[in-house]
Amino acid sequence: MILPIYAYGDPVLKKKASPIEKDHPGLKELIANMYETMYASHGVGLAAPQIGLSLRLFVTDGSPFEEDEVKDFKQVFINPQIVEEAGDPWKFNEGCLSIPHVREDVSRKETVLIEYYDEDWNFRRELFSGLAARIIQHEYDHIEGVLFTDRISPLRRRLLNKRLSDISSGNVKVDYKMRFPSQR
Repeated sequence: MILPIYAYGDPVLKKKASPIEKDHPGLKELIANMYETMYASHGVGLAAPQIGLSLRLFVTDGSPFEEDEVKDFKQVFINPQIVEEAGDPWKFNEGCLSIPHVREDVSRKETVLIEYYDEDWNFRRELFSGLAARIIQHEYDHIEGVLFTDRISPLRRRLLNKRLSDISSGNVKVDYKMRFPSQR
């Protein structure tokens, strides 16, 4: 089932998410719905807060980048914890399904070591680099209540103020389902 993406300005996007229990009801269905929603929205990652659930869960699929390093990067991250970020920071133009039509250069470290459970509750500890690390860091920020606009300069944020206000008011056109703070 395709779920609405919660728009910039919704309080769920700024809240630190809660851990998921192993017996969370309907978890497999939730993960399937998150993938379906992400694909319908043309995203490469989707965190539970973006569909209104304050849970430590996100899904990724880097195949739209069509780059070898992420074309097979399709994973579920349950209760993830970034252990370490390393390497030289590098800028990349990021966007977000919750903040449509806004893209900004965001600086992030090139490598991330992360611990998490996969969809079968197998514990994993993995090192990711490049675009995969960036996707993870972006989605991880969501479960920490951080948006990519929080990682740009105050001047850039001020320049985006009107566009961000329009998004939170529902004055934006997208080709996917969205839920705006005014609809709550």
